[in-house]
Amino acid sequence: MPRDAYEVLGVDRDADETQIKKAFRKLARELHPDVNNHDPDAEEKFKEAAEAYEILSDAERRSIYDRHGYEGLKRGGAAPDMGAFGSFSDLFEAFFGAGGGGGGFRGPAPGDDALVEVTLDLADAATDSSVEVTFEVVDTCETCHGNGAEPGTPIVTCERCGGAGRLQAVQRTPFGQMVRTVACDRCDGSGKIPEQPCARCAGRGREVRDRTLKVDVPAGISDGQRIRLAGRGHAGEPGGMPGDLYVRVRVREDARFVRDGDDLICALDVPAPLAALGTTLPVPTLEGDEDLDVPAGTQPGEVITLRSRGMPVLQRPGRRGDLKVVIDVVIPLRLRPEQQELLQQLADSLTDDNLRGDESLGQKLRRALHL
Repeated sequence: MPRDAYEVLGVDRDADETQIKKAFRKLARELHPDVNNHDPDAEEKFKEAAEAYEILSDAERRSIYDRHGYEGLKRGGAAPDMGAFGSFSDLFEAFFGAGGGGGGFRGPAPGDDALVEVTLDLADAATDSSVEVTFEVVDTCETCHGNGAEPGTPIVTCERCGGAGRLQAVQRTPFGQMVRTVACDRCDGSGKIPEQPCARCAGRGREVRDRTLKVDVPAGISDGQRIRLAGRGHAGEPGGMPGDLYVRVRVREDARFVRDGDDLICALDVPAPLAALGTTLPVPTLEGDEDLDVPAGTQPGEVITLRSRGMPVLQRPGRRGDLKVVIDVVIPLRLRPEQQELLQQLADSLTDDNLRGDESLGQKLRRALHL
């Protein structure tokens, strides 16, 4: 069931014609796409407001609506028809005219944007690189170079619009009959048509073909980010601007690291005796293995940070994240008798001083749970 027409416009039920018109115009301009392009429901909201206005601005319709609601309008054949408008711009233009803030003749339509996806290894994403992408695109016809005419044949003035590229259309609206400007449906707004259409593109001036480009990928790019190449998308109508190409970058997971923004995280297995004594072990980095000093007494879950060994910071040359090495203390398994004996001797020699650290209970729990 549609919302109450008075509620939609935000007016009282005893509002006069001037108040209703003022409320609708204010609401309609707030919903215009040039102002409200962040709201995907703006078009439906505008149609709702226009329908409410068409009901309340007509004395006969308003009277039926006040007594019987929307059902009364339907039974009496007085329900407004917003479907008669072709698009949001047509609807807004019909109420406010071509100068109402975004309506009117717009000229040749621009081309659509294109999207292509590339996949990189993490190591490649850590350096400036370039990749070749091949994608299908609507491009300017190579035979007629976009003018739609067979080479060597003339382009003549469109007879339908007389070369103006536009036509006048009469539209019935709640304000009465209004004249609006539309692109000529024969020349698509150019004012010119080929006398003999190009055989390759049938006079459209465009064709579908594969295009290959080299795309520069900046160091530090993250999985899912996009690179925009202006004007490299689909060609528009003759005279219209081409669309853009968006390259979505996917970065493969690396078995050695977990990425956290610009930081990298890896785990290092350290045998328990070596964690107690201290040792030096190799850890992976983007540039290859690097020796890491593990201090004596290192506990499970402790993190050793290698500064500036992570991912480059996007668009900030020379800046890099860190590599965080999480220590995984490995308890020996399947001990031989002599090893058990040695460990038993160690266990018998331990005192509270060997086992008591400086951490509080809360600190121990946070470290154990990686909080």
